[in-house]
Amino acid sequence: MNPSPYRVGIDIVLVKQIQESIERFGKRFLNRVFTMEEQTYCRSHSSALTVAQSFASRFAAKEATIKVLRPEKFWGDWREIEVRRKQDGSCDIILHKEAKALAESRSIAALSLSMSHEAEYATAIVIADFE
Repeated sequence: MNPSPYRVGIDIVLVKQIQESIERFGKRFLNRVFTMEEQTYCRSHSSALTVAQSFASRFAAKEATIKVLRPEKFWGDWREIEVRRKQDGSCDIILHKEAKALAESRSIAALSLSMSHEAEYATAIVIADFE
């Protein structure tokens, strides 16, 4: 059997955990995990719950991306994996620095992302397409 031309990563996050991290650590947590563009988008929502859901779904996307990249060591800079919202409302994964280099070394040609959230949980799935 031939190996699949795809690799899949999925993650689910308890929104409450992200909300508690934001409340406890504030900007220190946000600046360590999310890019300024991600923070600006997530904070644009009207309610604290929606803000937390938005951050949680992006955190799940970052975790799912790490599962696709399969780094050999502990992942360092979460901001190297960025969720960027497009005008049509869909989102892409943008890789920077070491994350980008790792994807290139793994011959990953493209990443596809889908995210979802409800009041309690946020989830994301990332599919890697190889060259």
